[in-house]
Amino acid sequence: MRIAIDAMGGDHAPKEIVAGAIKAVEHFKDLHITLVGKEAEIRKYLTSVERITIIHTDEVIEGTDEPVRAVRRKKNASMVLMAKEVSEGNADACISAGNTGALMTAGLFIVGRIEGIDRPALSPTLPTIGGEGFLLLDVGANVDAKPEHLLQYAIMGSIYTEKVRGVASPRVGLLNVGTEDKKGNELTRDAFQLLKESGLNFIGNVEARDLLTGAADVVVTDGFTGNVALKTIEGTALAVFSMLKTALTSNLQSKLAAAVLKPQLKGIKTKMDYSEYGGAGLFGLNAPVIKAHGSSDANGLFHAVRQARDMVTNNVANTICEALSKTSK
Repeated sequence: MRIAIDAMGGDHAPKEIVAGAIKAVEHFKDLHITLVGKEAEIRKYLTSVERITIIHTDEVIEGTDEPVRAVRRKKNASMVLMAKEVSEGNADACISAGNTGALMTAGLFIVGRIEGIDRPALSPTLPTIGGEGFLLLDVGANVDAKPEHLLQYAIMGSIYTEKVRGVASPRVGLLNVGTEDKKGNELTRDAFQLLKESGLNFIGNVEARDLLTGAADVVVTDGFTGNVALKTIEGTALAVFSMLKTALTSNLQSKLAAAVLKPQLKGIKTKMDYSEYGGAGLFGLNAPVIKAHGSSDANGLFHAVRQARDMVTNNVANTICEALSKTSK
């Protein structure tokens, strides 16, 4: 299996990206990774070249670049060349921790969209209290959506959750302002009816306050609402851990208590660490395209590789295509 990685994307590139790639090839013996970026910088951290190759380029898409313009003008950017590796059949999947908008643009225009998919969805797996996690789509690939798009998100999310995460008959929920069937705006009311008739394991509306309790395995919404929900969850988690740290280091008594609770606190932090679930998949494309978190360390990149590998192994793109062809008949 071959995976192309943008070695220059992310806050800690290329050091952590290279370290994550090395960890991945050591763990997965069937894996070959192509790192795309500035070769001299990559080699500073490349302690092993077994099943790792480099495609050199000096051009990089920055986080401040306008996505569409950057992809069109920076033809030799590491992210663009990474996507081309997939479109030209040299790689089965690709990963970047760089500019999210540019990656979505490269995925759409270079990797290509599955026939029958109107709009791809950006979809992270987020942690839950019980540790199972849930898939949220869309979180920003498309700010606006139609009811038919939410149905497609649900189909793609259900297939991914079953094939890759191993959840039998995933529970699909619709993010809404209440759990009653008639709640919400025109979009959610119409989407509710489509989901109800879809044949999926649709459990109805779910509220944002219930997301982290594991109310559903797959939660669908429009990109605007999903992005707000995602950023709220991330911000709340950071704030809670910050407050805990302040409280547990405020005096000697608190520090002693913290020392006793350290294993339990570490366990909670690990359970709520989004990087353990991989990156955000750009679902609806001809091959797996994974957006790793911008602050990904080696472990985060490793799990993004694991996620991409699982998607290729389970032929998720083709399964989505087949499912959509059945629903359109």
